[in-house]
Amino acid sequence: MRLKRVAMAGATAFMTANIWTGCPLLALWVGSVVVGQRQLSMAAVGVVLAVLGVSALLTLLALTWLNNVYDELIGRPRVERRATWLRSMRAEPEGHISQRVGITALERIVMANVYLAMIALTAWFVFFSGPPLVAG
Repeated sequence: MRLKRVAMAGATAFMTANIWTGCPLLALWVGSVVVGQRQLSMAAVGVVLAVLGVSALLTLLALTWLNNVYDELIGRPRVERRATWLRSMRAEPEGHISQRVGITALERIVMANVYLAMIALTAWFVFFSGPPLVAG
Protein backbone atom coordinates (compact mmCIF):
# COMPACT_ATOMS: atom_id res chain seq x y z
CA MET A 1 0.00 0.00 0.00
CA ARG A 2 2.87 2.34 0.78
CA LEU A 3 4.37 1.71 -2.65
CA LYS A 4 1.06 2.64 -4.29
CA ARG A 5 0.92 5.87 -2.33
CA VAL A 6 4.48 6.77 -3.30
CA ALA A 7 3.77 5.95 -6.96
CA MET A 8 0.66 8.11 -6.90
CA ALA A 9 2.60 10.97 -5.30
CA GLY A 10 5.25 10.70 -8.02
CA ALA A 11 2.61 10.64 -10.76
CA THR A 12 0.94 13.68 -9.21
CA ALA A 13 4.23 15.60 -9.09
CA PHE A 14 4.98 14.68 -12.70
CA MET A 15 1.53 15.66 -13.99
CA THR A 16 1.42 18.89 -12.02
CA ALA A 17 4.81 19.95 -13.36
CA ASN A 18 3.64 19.08 -16.88
CA ILE A 19 0.72 21.50 -16.64
CA TRP A 20 3.09 24.46 -16.74
CA THR A 21 5.99 22.91 -18.65
CA GLY A 22 5.05 19.88 -20.75
CA CYS A 23 1.64 21.00 -22.01
CA PRO A 24 2.89 24.34 -23.41
CA LEU A 25 5.93 22.68 -24.99
CA LEU A 26 3.76 19.97 -26.56
CA ALA A 27 1.38 22.62 -27.90
CA LEU A 28 4.23 24.63 -29.43
CA TRP A 29 5.76 21.52 -30.99
CA VAL A 30 2.45 20.35 -32.51
CA GLY A 31 1.77 23.87 -33.78
CA SER A 32 5.17 24.03 -35.46
CA VAL A 33 4.77 20.60 -37.04
CA VAL A 34 1.22 21.21 -38.31
CA VAL A 35 1.88 24.61 -39.83
CA GLY A 36 5.42 24.04 -41.10
CA GLN A 37 5.97 27.67 -42.09
CA ARG A 38 8.54 30.13 -40.87
CA GLN A 39 6.01 32.93 -40.41
CA LEU A 40 3.45 33.14 -37.65
CA SER A 41 -0.09 32.52 -38.85
CA MET A 42 -3.48 32.40 -37.19
CA ALA A 43 -3.70 28.70 -38.00
CA ALA A 44 -0.56 28.08 -35.95
CA VAL A 45 -1.91 30.12 -33.06
CA GLY A 46 -5.24 28.26 -33.21
CA VAL A 47 -3.54 24.86 -33.24
CA VAL A 48 -1.29 25.82 -30.32
CA LEU A 49 -4.24 27.09 -28.26
CA ALA A 50 -6.37 24.03 -29.04
CA VAL A 51 -3.61 21.56 -28.19
CA LEU A 52 -2.74 23.49 -25.03
CA GLY A 53 -6.36 23.50 -23.89
CA VAL A 54 -6.92 19.81 -24.58
CA SER A 55 -3.63 18.66 -23.04
CA ALA A 56 -4.15 20.78 -19.91
CA LEU A 57 -7.72 19.53 -19.56
CA LEU A 58 -6.62 15.90 -19.90
CA THR A 59 -3.88 16.44 -17.34
CA LEU A 60 -6.30 18.05 -14.90
CA LEU A 61 -8.78 15.20 -15.34
CA ALA A 62 -5.98 12.71 -14.66
CA LEU A 63 -5.03 14.64 -11.51
CA THR A 64 -8.65 14.55 -10.35
CA TRP A 65 -8.79 10.80 -10.95
CA LEU A 66 -5.51 10.29 -9.06
CA ASN A 67 -6.82 12.33 -6.13
CA ASN A 68 -10.04 10.29 -5.98
CA VAL A 69 -8.15 6.99 -6.09
CA TYR A 70 -5.75 8.25 -3.41
CA ASP A 71 -8.67 9.28 -1.19
CA GLU A 72 -10.12 5.76 -1.51
CA LEU A 73 -6.71 4.24 -0.81
CA ILE A 74 -6.21 6.15 2.44
CA GLY A 75 -9.86 5.84 3.49
CA ARG A 76 -10.71 9.52 3.29
CA PRO A 77 -14.48 10.02 3.20
CA ARG A 78 -15.86 11.22 -0.09
CA VAL A 79 -17.83 14.43 -0.03
CA GLU A 80 -19.24 16.80 -2.55
CA ARG A 81 -16.76 19.58 -3.19
CA ARG A 82 -18.56 22.84 -3.66
CA ALA A 83 -17.41 26.42 -3.48
CA THR A 84 -18.25 28.19 -0.23
CA TRP A 85 -20.54 30.71 -1.85
CA LEU A 86 -22.56 27.88 -3.47
CA ARG A 87 -23.20 26.04 -0.19
CA SER A 88 -26.47 26.19 1.64
CA MET A 89 -26.56 28.28 4.79
CA ARG A 90 -28.08 25.28 6.58
CA ALA A 91 -24.87 23.32 5.99
CA GLU A 92 -22.72 25.82 7.88
CA PRO A 93 -22.32 23.88 11.19
CA GLU A 94 -21.26 20.63 9.49
CA GLY A 95 -17.76 21.84 8.73
CA HIS A 96 -15.62 20.97 5.75
CA ILE A 97 -13.94 17.62 5.25
CA SER A 98 -10.57 19.30 4.74
CA GLN A 99 -10.90 20.99 8.12
CA ARG A 100 -11.71 17.69 9.84
CA VAL A 101 -9.28 15.42 8.00
CA GLY A 102 -6.65 17.84 6.68
CA ILE A 103 -5.09 17.94 3.26
CA THR A 104 -3.53 14.88 1.68
CA ALA A 105 0.01 14.42 0.44
CA LEU A 106 -1.16 14.77 -3.17
CA GLU A 107 -2.78 18.09 -2.40
CA ARG A 108 0.45 19.24 -0.74
CA ILE A 109 2.40 18.25 -3.86
CA VAL A 110 0.06 20.27 -6.09
CA MET A 111 0.31 23.30 -3.78
CA ALA A 112 4.11 23.08 -3.66
CA ASN A 113 4.22 22.88 -7.46
CA VAL A 114 2.01 25.95 -7.80
CA TYR A 115 4.29 27.85 -5.41
CA LEU A 116 7.33 26.71 -7.39
CA ALA A 117 5.75 27.83 -10.66
CA MET A 118 4.88 31.25 -9.24
CA ILE A 119 8.37 31.74 -7.79
CA ALA A 120 9.93 30.72 -11.12
CA LEU A 121 7.67 33.12 -13.03
CA THR A 122 8.44 35.96 -10.63
CA ALA A 123 12.20 35.29 -10.78
CA TRP A 124 12.11 35.22 -14.58
CA PHE A 125 10.06 38.41 -14.74
CA VAL A 126 12.28 40.32 -12.30
CA PHE A 127 15.73 39.08 -13.32
CA PHE A 128 15.67 37.60 -16.83
CA SER A 129 12.84 39.10 -18.89
CA GLY A 130 14.85 42.05 -20.12
CA PRO A 131 13.59 45.56 -20.82
CA PRO A 132 9.92 46.19 -21.54
CA LEU A 133 8.68 46.26 -25.13
CA VAL A 134 7.67 49.90 -24.97
CA ALA A 135 10.56 52.08 -23.91
CA GLY A 136 9.68 55.49 -22.47
